[in-house]
Amino acid sequence: MSKGEWELTGDRLVEVLATLASPHRLRVLAALTGGRTYVSQLARDLGISRALLQVHLKKLEKAGLVTAQLELSEDGKALKFYEATAFSLHLTPDVVAAAVTTLSTAGDGDAVPKGTS
Repeated sequence: MSKGEWELTGDRLVEVLATLASPHRLRVLAALTGGRTYVSQLARDLGISRALLQVHLKKLEKAGLVTAQLELSEDGKALKFYEATAFSLHLTPDVVAAAVTTLSTAGDGDAVPKGTS
């Protein structure tokens, strides 16, 4: 598996798609395609609070779509830099069908179809 490629299990597909289902997270990811930046600058660029941005960055990081690195500025101030992770996601019906075979049932939340319980 090359850099930026994931093992696309059903659970991984659900996690990535759920993470990308937020307009805020899409904007954050798009902003990071221009290069790495620190939280305060990114919040200013996007016109959202740092607190809200942190929530979205944590979800993007958990899903493996961004990475973070803490660095010290010249004046000794700690800055957390984020950057987009290189990835490629190509969805086809066959890819989805293969991923579905690996779905776990934990947290599914779907009701058991009538007559199957």
